[in-house]
Amino acid sequence: MTSDVQTASGEALKSMSGLALFQAMLAGEVPPPSIAETLDFRLVDADHGRAVFEGAPSIAVYNPLGTVHGGWAMTLLDSCVGCAVHTTLQPGERYTTLELKTNFVRPITAKTGAMRAEGAIIHRGRRTATAEGRLVDADGKLYAHATTTCMVFPAEEA
Repeated sequence: MTSDVQTASGEALKSMSGLALFQAMLAGEVPPPSIAETLDFRLVDADHGRAVFEGAPSIAVYNPLGTVHGGWAMTLLDSCVGCAVHTTLQPGERYTTLELKTNFVRPITAKTGAMRAEGAIIHRGRRTATAEGRLVDADGKLYAHATTTCMVFPAEEA
């Protein structure tokens, strides 16, 4: 079951709600997806319609300008908003991102320190869901924010 869940495929996901999956990750019963290890961030909280990730940027994710690549910040934001939607899924439902909009409001460097990406559902319909997220430092200073629109569908359609 664990390898099925880790790859987000198989019968395991069909039998679990989205919230149950994230609760299992938080309890250490299910490993996090590999992107979290690659970019050094982790799930720290999840509830119905809400997901929170934390990470600390390093020079390993710098761009040629000497700041953190926007893709690192966008990945944390994509994760928190997408997972906020994911926590609302019933067993047998899946989702995919239709749109992700990100605004950067200040540069991020390794000196910025620990960052928190907080995502929350705005609307959950039968076939679409929207969510918003904020990327903040340890003092709550905003560095970027995002919105997403996701399509929800039965697993059989995947």
